[in-house]
Amino acid sequence: MAKVKITIPEILECKNNGKKFKMITVYDFPMAGIVDRSAAELILVGDSLGMVIQGHDGTIPVNLEDILYHLKLVRRGAPNTFVVGDMPFLSYQVNRDEAIRNAGTLLKAGADCVKMEGDIKIAATVKAVVDAGIPVMGHIGLTPQTAAMMGGFKVQGKSAEAAEKLLEAAIAIDNAGVFAMVLECMPAALCKLITERVKCATISVGGGKDCTGHNLNAYDLVGIFDKFVPKFVKQYAQMGPQMVEAFDTWCKEIDDGTFPEEKHCFTMNDEDLKRLY
Repeated sequence: MAKVKITIPEILECKNNGKKFKMITVYDFPMAGIVDRSAAELILVGDSLGMVIQGHDGTIPVNLEDILYHLKLVRRGAPNTFVVGDMPFLSYQVNRDEAIRNAGTLLKAGADCVKMEGDIKIAATVKAVVDAGIPVMGHIGLTPQTAAMMGGFKVQGKSAEAAEKLLEAAIAIDNAGVFAMVLECMPAALCKLITERVKCATISVGGGKDCTGHNLNAYDLVGIFDKFVPKFVKQYAQMGPQMVEAFDTWCKEIDDGTFPEEKHCFTMNDEDLKRLY
């Protein structure tokens, strides 16, 4: 039976029925197709492509055109999966009109919603985008676009004061109309409290078990991206080393003459071949 794309009301219903939805971050057609054949309900086309695909140290260099390019690839590969389009740095911070325009551009390219990082300061912008008819997923805690202001990629909300600010931010973003929000690199107890206090669905990225759903990057899940492995990542395969082994085996077989075999070659009629000589 073909997979049926989950809807926003069904995502919200997960909060009531206890079902945990799953979101996997991917950036291209073949990986999206694999997720589309899996049990995961959502795909995030994240600005983390700056690190995973482009080789940068962070997400700041990613622009709207980068997200649009990868979003279109993922949409074609995963027609039956709910796709979240990340709004990169400066695509929504300048003014609300620009935020609405850029969010709408992502929807036209195939996104089912957009994701916006930020705390209480972006609540008004979130509301403006939602009021324009564009579904928004929030993102608080460790927000990579502003990681420099946080002293790097560190756990957020560990002190009572910091936790209170994140709770206030979650409530503000929730009241602005997000249907879901990512809680990244935050204490599990704080994520549980936020999940209880907000109306929207919550998504754990290093936020413990009590959120409504979970998100991990496909390249982390299968062990392809090895520049660094966050504490919250569990690798379910080591495909990076396996791929290197496959490449090396191919190279060796070329060197020793065992590749290509006859079955890998095309033939032509003997009479036609004689004419060439």
